[in-house]
Amino acid sequence: MKIIFDKSDLMNSINIVLKAVPSKTTMSILECIHIDAYGDEVKLTANDMELGIETKVKAEIIEKGSIAIDAKFFSEIIRKLPDSEVIIETDSSLQMSITCEHSHFKISGKPGEDFSGLPDVSKDKFIYLSQYGLREVIRQTIFSIAPPDSSNKVMTGILFEIKDGNLKVCSLDGHRVSLRKLVLKESFDYLKVIVPGKTLNEISKILNGNVEDEVRIFFTENHILFEFDDTVVVSRLIEGSYFDVERMLSNDYETKIKVNKKDFADCIDRATLLVKESDRKPIVFSITDGSIELKIVSAIGSMDENIEAEKEGKDLMIGFNPKFLLDTLKVIDDEFISIYFLNSKAPMYMKNDEDTYNYLILPVAM
Repeated sequence: MKIIFDKSDLMNSINIVLKAVPSKTTMSILECIHIDAYGDEVKLTANDMELGIETKVKAEIIEKGSIAIDAKFFSEIIRKLPDSEVIIETDSSLQMSITCEHSHFKISGKPGEDFSGLPDVSKDKFIYLSQYGLREVIRQTIFSIAPPDSSNKVMTGILFEIKDGNLKVCSLDGHRVSLRKLVLKESFDYLKVIVPGKTLNEISKILNGNVEDEVRIFFTENHILFEFDDTVVVSRLIEGSYFDVERMLSNDYETKIKVNKKDFADCIDRATLLVKESDRKPIVFSITDGSIELKIVSAIGSMDENIEAEKEGKDLMIGFNPKFLLDTLKVIDDEFISIYFLNSKAPMYMKNDEDTYNYLILPVAM
């Protein structure tokens, strides 16, 4: 095999597939990137058996072939080469030669046929939307999934539900719920799957985020496939039944406030200066006509501040984890936000009139 690359094109493609290389594995072949130059184009692939990524890279193929090469060594060598032409050659003993200007490396590879490629995914069931739209709904929900080591695997994923021309994307971790709805360009058949949070987190880093560029999403019983630009991402789905989120999201309230989002977030951010990460000190809202008093007391000190707010309904005192509030406020793009409360022991809801987002946060003891 002999291929000539532009260093920047090769490095960009390596960075894409590296996201599917496992950090720890007992199978050394999974620590490799597969380079396939048997066709008319060069493909790079990585696959940890849960998440697989394949991308095409511009190159001149002098001699066809394939090889699996250690991802860590290969990526670091290419990263540190000059910004110039890179020539990769392999011989019958699976030695890879990498040449760039005056630099020359040799590293050992593995047979390309030993590498496990991406699973075949039927393309019968699919939707399409803009790369911008997908990246945004991921950004606005992924912060509230449970950590990867959670005993409830369903909570480590995000619900994708296609219904009535909408994509509903939902996450929860037992303390909060994030729900986003996106209107699709046309109506598609009903679908409901749970996508691993890791998969969506990595995809959000690859998407270019352009409104005009599409991503096609294909579904099977066990897999989801994302196809965009020159890249294909395949992931296993999480098995299980998702929670009935709609039943959690009540429309009942006795207190409603409307506040400037930036002022509200800045105030909460200042309050967190007095809270260590290990502390569980709540920030307490005292809601009265025309304002909210935000107060926090910790071992370090205390702070209280008033911000303007429009209020409907009853006065209320209620406490929340300040980190959960900030996580949510960071992903809402509106200048003003509406927040609904039932009582001091019930969840709060941040939602808009268009019903495109709804965030639930449970209160904490004051």
